[in-house]
Amino acid sequence: MDINKELCISYLEKYAEKDLTAIESMFADNIILRDWKIQVGGKKNALLETQKNFESANSIEIDVLALHGDQDTVAAELKIVVDKSEELYVVDVITLNSEGQIESIRAYKGRGDK
Repeated sequence: MDINKELCISYLEKYAEKDLTAIESMFADNIILRDWKIQVGGKKNALLETQKNFESANSIEIDVLALHGDQDTVAAELKIVVDKSEELYVVDVITLNSEGQIESIRAYKGRGDK
């Protein structure tokens, strides 16, 4: 597995663990976070959004269904279960800089059917 896919999986593991300290070191200063509800820029704002997500969920389970990558981007197809009841099917497109930090996360919500 290439380093970018490993970094992506590490990020997803830390996210499921709700480990904001570990995630802080993974985010680049100029990170952009975007999903179907929000868009924020900068490390401070991205961490605040991530913290809000952590506080609103008792548990987060992330199952990586597929990974696709190129030189600086990884697309991760995910099944996310929040509080053991809410299922989300999401594709995270994660872009990394040359230092291996996350510069952007663009999340797209999908459906669970095939």
